[in-house]
Amino acid sequence: MTDISKIRNFAIVAHIDHGKSTLADRLIQSTGTVADRDMQAQMLDSMDIERERGITIKANTVRIDYKADDGETYVLNLIDTPGHVDFGYEVSRSMRAVEGSLLVVDSTQGVEAQTLANVYQALDADHEIVPVLNKIDLPAADCDRVAEQIEDVIGIDASNALRVSAKSGIGIKETLEAIVHRLPAPKGERDAPLKAMLVDSWYDSYLGVVVLVRVIDGVMKKGDRIKMMRTGGLYPIERIGVFRPQMQPVDELGPGEIGFFTGSIKQVRDTRVGDTVTTEKKGCETALPGFKPAQPVVFCGLFPVDAAEFEDLRDAIEKLALNDASFSFEMETSAALGFGFRCGFLGLLHLEVIRDRLEREYDIDLITTAPSVVYHLHMRDGTVEDLHNPADMPDLTFIDHIEEPRIKATILVPDEYLGDVLKLCQDRRGIQLDLTYAGSRAMVVYDLPLNEVVFDFYDRLKSVTKGYASFDYVISEYREDFLVKMQVLVNDEPVDALSMMVHRDRAEQRGRVMCEKLKELIPRHMFKIPIQAAIGGRVIARETLSAMRKDVTAKCYGGDATRKRKLLDKQKAGKKKMRQFGKVEIPQQAFISALKMDE
Repeated sequence: MTDISKIRNFAIVAHIDHGKSTLADRLIQSTGTVADRDMQAQMLDSMDIERERGITIKANTVRIDYKADDGETYVLNLIDTPGHVDFGYEVSRSMRAVEGSLLVVDSTQGVEAQTLANVYQALDADHEIVPVLNKIDLPAADCDRVAEQIEDVIGIDASNALRVSAKSGIGIKETLEAIVHRLPAPKGERDAPLKAMLVDSWYDSYLGVVVLVRVIDGVMKKGDRIKMMRTGGLYPIERIGVFRPQMQPVDELGPGEIGFFTGSIKQVRDTRVGDTVTTEKKGCETALPGFKPAQPVVFCGLFPVDAAEFEDLRDAIEKLALNDASFSFEMETSAALGFGFRCGFLGLLHLEVIRDRLEREYDIDLITTAPSVVYHLHMRDGTVEDLHNPADMPDLTFIDHIEEPRIKATILVPDEYLGDVLKLCQDRRGIQLDLTYAGSRAMVVYDLPLNEVVFDFYDRLKSVTKGYASFDYVISEYREDFLVKMQVLVNDEPVDALSMMVHRDRAEQRGRVMCEKLKELIPRHMFKIPIQAAIGGRVIARETLSAMRKDVTAKCYGGDATRKRKLLDKQKAGKKKMRQFGKVEIPQQAFISALKMDE
């Protein structure tokens, strides 16, 4: 039994690559939680893909015992959170489970867009925030400037910010003392009925579903029968414990503690993130307010290259969806690609990570169609429909108008690249809302259409600013615009995997680029192939792929010109007939390359 006043629960938040996971490593190592021989970099990032890309995808917890200078032993529950926009959902959940945050800012880079986004989430959850200036051992570090920037941009006092180097271990002792003395202890009643928040859950092939909980009131013991308040499920607790990265069993979890339990739960679906866990008898009356479910913003189709692998893909997607609450999917079919799934993601990085995991962990070759967003179709009869896939667009005569999602994007960029960034946003139909300065960096706020952002906006932004810009966005509203469906016809047959929604003013340019690309990518056939981009019945761009030809006049030496003409006409008629019955094979690679609209 742990005294509640000796518990500290905190999260580490920061922009990408500012050193969250490294700081977590040092805190774990310096308190002796993990033996030195078992220590490895990014201790809490357990997935291969996290280690390879050097990013955190899942928020992970660890319990540390720390003997402070005042002689008391404190229990610290640390949650290491992701930094990317796409995993903001993980961050918001973690925030609700703890009382304070360490805000890590790179003392060479300063405040970035994601620093802001994550701090606002911490402030929304009423956190006590301790600023930490990391990487002070680098020659480019400028702590005073960054501390001033934290005060200007975020508005929290940084005069007593901790100065650390997570890599070399400078200032780790001071950080631990600050956690103990500057962060609040949790509140909770030991004698009240059990009330615990479900923070995360995942499937373990040996134990079934493992549920991560934060106990608010009451005590959770092995052998109790518990009830999930939202889903109504009843389960016996079989094992209960804490993470010291590895699972360690304990007898009970009291108020303020973070730990896990398992209880013969078969499916992760039965454990909703944000649900309230209580006991079956004498349970608590009111549930906790829970989280709002994650809204997918980018949709794309995933199809197996080999149609025979469809069942394997279904199993793999279902297993992945178990551990990732923010990933949604439904079945769809396509004339060009066969059976597959329409999947929803929180962003392009999320899409890439899921695709990599499917290909790597389940060994399936995939084709991904063009990413698209959800449009609202306002029909003439007054109903509103959601359009996930441009190929499913109904006839235009039934549609009154189309609304697309707009985002509010915050871009932080050094002054010398500001012009390029403004031009990029203008090209993407952006509306400038605000432009302010924080030191030598401009903070631009733009209203942008989401479908212009999902393609390659982030890559373009990084390349025009040499990687110095940082970007964060929130979905703001749906707004009407002049949008049309552009389809690609190859040999007069529509290719549904390549159809997309575009703005009418940009359609010709998009169509031309698409046709030129396909002309290079489709191999030549025995007959000529027209490649067209069309809006409704009107062709807006065309390229023609010429046929392979045999020289039929080679055997004519001299003589009458009409003999040659006759042979050529005969060949022409044959090609024409071939084109009527010929099928054009579009190689898989052509789909993938055609969808990369980065020029």
